[in-house]
Amino acid sequence: MADTQTNDKKPQSDPAEKDTFFPSPYSLGQFTSPKSDLSGADYAAPYRGSKKILMIGADERYLLTDNGTFFSTGNHPVETLLPMYHLDKAGFAFDVATVSGNPVKFEFWAMPSQDDEVKGFFDKYHPQFKSPLTLADVVAGGLEDYAAIFIPGGHGALIGLPESEDVKAALEWAATNDRFVISLCHGPAAFLAVGNSDIYRGYKICAFPDALDATTPNIGYMPGHLTWKFGEKLKALDFEIINEGISGAVHRDRKLLTGDSPLAGNALGKLAAEALLADADAG
Repeated sequence: MADTQTNDKKPQSDPAEKDTFFPSPYSLGQFTSPKSDLSGADYAAPYRGSKKILMIGADERYLLTDNGTFFSTGNHPVETLLPMYHLDKAGFAFDVATVSGNPVKFEFWAMPSQDDEVKGFFDKYHPQFKSPLTLADVVAGGLEDYAAIFIPGGHGALIGLPESEDVKAALEWAATNDRFVISLCHGPAAFLAVGNSDIYRGYKICAFPDALDATTPNIGYMPGHLTWKFGEKLKALDFEIINEGISGAVHRDRKLLTGDSPLAGNALGKLAAEALLADADAG
């Protein structure tokens, strides 16, 4: 994906924390790109209503791996910003929340370095990423103002969100009130928060494959292996993950919109924008 290649597969040290690492230069060459596909973000009749989208971000940076090292993570910028870009162009505003109320953490090493449009869009929302709402307060205040919930990917979504009662409450509200939920890559790990609820039982989704996660330490993307498999746990709750690899696939099952990886960022944004606009027109 990148325009430069290196054979260095050694994870790079994050000096902010002991035994903590960023991805290797080689893996960044495989999994990141200096520019993004933003095609199709032209919406002739954007939304003019008052409902917004609630983005639930990752608020923890360090993910413990099986060998005791930490992976320096957060939300993946492409998986966050490309869907938001489409929805913003389609006329939808965002509120940003985290479970703790602490700032959204990003895998800034994956920011498209030569993409001024994406970097400018990040700057537009940076004040909200820096000072998000606390999700419990949002849930307590009611969610009627939201047309959708967006949970972006990045390994940061594995930390805290799957166990959060507030994430559970938001997802249950969305299902009960026929609102959209949008997620991709590792973001669907947050769906584990609903536990044994029937609200998504039998739903088909795209997500990052456990089998591929298991191979990423081989190229130094992560400094160790994950300690648990989110896809396996989703399948135990009767989700059906329909992709085996990553190709940029997206899928809609009723009001649940998902994508397989950062490759799906643009397509998921377009799918979500078109679905929300059609729903608004029908309403």
